[in-house]
Amino acid sequence: MKALIIALALYAGADTTQADLSRPWTLAECTEWAMEHNLTLAQQEVTASRQGVERHTAQWAWLPQANASASENFNFGRGLGGYNTYERGNSSTTSFSIGADMTLFDGGAIYNQSKLASLNLDAALEDLEKARDDIRVSVAKAYVQILYNYEILEVAQEQIKIDSLQVDRLEQLFLNGRASASEVSQQKASLAQSRVTLTNAENNLRTSKLDLAQLLELSDWEDFSIVRPVVRMDQIDIGHPDDIYLDALGIRPAIRAEQLRLEGTDRSIAIARSRFYPSLSLNAGAGTNYYSNFEISGFWDQLRNNFSEYVGLRLSIPIFSKFTLRNQVRTAKLNQLNQEIQLRRVKQTLYKEIQQAWNSAVAARSKWEATQAAAASAQDSFTLVQARYENGKANITEFNESRNQLLKTRSDAVQATYEYLFQSRLVNFYRGGSLDF
Repeated sequence: MKALIIALALYAGADTTQADLSRPWTLAECTEWAMEHNLTLAQQEVTASRQGVERHTAQWAWLPQANASASENFNFGRGLGGYNTYERGNSSTTSFSIGADMTLFDGGAIYNQSKLASLNLDAALEDLEKARDDIRVSVAKAYVQILYNYEILEVAQEQIKIDSLQVDRLEQLFLNGRASASEVSQQKASLAQSRVTLTNAENNLRTSKLDLAQLLELSDWEDFSIVRPVVRMDQIDIGHPDDIYLDALGIRPAIRAEQLRLEGTDRSIAIARSRFYPSLSLNAGAGTNYYSNFEISGFWDQLRNNFSEYVGLRLSIPIFSKFTLRNQVRTAKLNQLNQEIQLRRVKQTLYKEIQQAWNSAVAARSKWEATQAAAASAQDSFTLVQARYENGKANITEFNESRNQLLKTRSDAVQATYEYLFQSRLVNFYRGGSLDF
C-alpha cells in the first residue's frame, strides 16, 4: 500500500509541474521529464505497486486470523429454553463469540507463495525498467530527428541565399544586356523551388518538435526547443555484435524479468505439490449467550454463567481430489516449460535486435563516410561551376545542376550523420551505456 501511495503521489505531483520552455532542453532533460510524466510509465508504476501489495499480503499470510461476532435471534412459540428444554412462549437469544485459527503446516504453500510474490514484484520492477528504456530510446530517436531537421533547414536556408544572390546578379546582368530574360526567369523558378524546400523543412522541424513534445506529455509546446550538441563522429566505437549480446544478457531488464518469472515457476510447482500434504491448523475461541423469558437470572449473570472456551487442532488429509491436484502440478510444470521457451524467445529477440542495430550502425558508418566524401566533392565542383558561371563560361543549366547536386549530397550527408549517431548510440545502449551525446 505504501508503494502504491508513493507512486500515485509522484504522478499527481508530476501533473502540476510546469515545464520551463524559456530555454532549450538537453537530451538528458527530455529523458528525465519523460520519466516523470509519461502516462505509459505511470501505468507501469501502478502495476509494480500492485505487485508490491500482493507481496505484502503473501508475506503475512502465516499470521492467525481472528473474528468476533454477535447475534440476536427471536423465537416465537415452542423453543429451546435456557435449561436446554423445550418450552412454549416467545423468547430471544443474544450470543457473543470470538475465535481465531492459525495454519501450523500446509506443506510449505504459504512460504512458497511469499517467495513467488517477491519474484513477481522483482519481475514487475524489471518490466518497469524496460518501459523506461523504451521511452529513453524513443526520446533519443525523436531528439535526433529534430537535430536532423535543424540541419536540413539550414541547408535549405543557405540554398535560398545562393539562389537569391544569383537572381540579383542575373537581374543586373539583364539590365546591362548581358543576360536573357529566360535566364532570369529560370533562376527565379529555382529560387521559388528552394523556398518550397525551405517551407517543407520548416514544417518537418515543427512536426518533429511536436512528436517529441507529445512523447514528453507537453501540452504547450510552441516555444519548445532543444540544445544542439557538438558531436565528434570519430569517437564512436560500435564493437562486435556477439560481444554486445554477452554484455546485454546480464543487464537488459527484459531478460532479467523473464529469468525471475522462470524462477517463480519453481515456486508455483512447489505450491501445487504442497496440496498433496496434510494441513494442520490451530483454532481457539470463546463465547457466551443470554436467553430472555426462560431464565430467572439477569443479563450479566447469564453471560458469566454461559461463558465457554475452546481450543483445538484440525487436521485435513487429502485422499482423492478427482485428479485435480495431480493436474495442477502438471499445469505448473507446463507453465514452467512455457516460461523456458519465453526466456529463449526473448533472448533470441534481443540478439536479433542487437544484430540489426549493429548492422545498421556499420551501414550508417559506411554511408556517412561516403556521403562526407561526396558532399566535399560536390562542394568543390559547385565552387568551380559557380566561378565559371559568373565568368560566363558555364550556362545556367550547368549551374543549377551543380547546385542541386550539392543540395542532395549535403542532405544525404546530414541524414547519414544523424543516422550513424543514433544507431551507434543504440548499440552502446545495449551494452549498458548512455544514449546521451
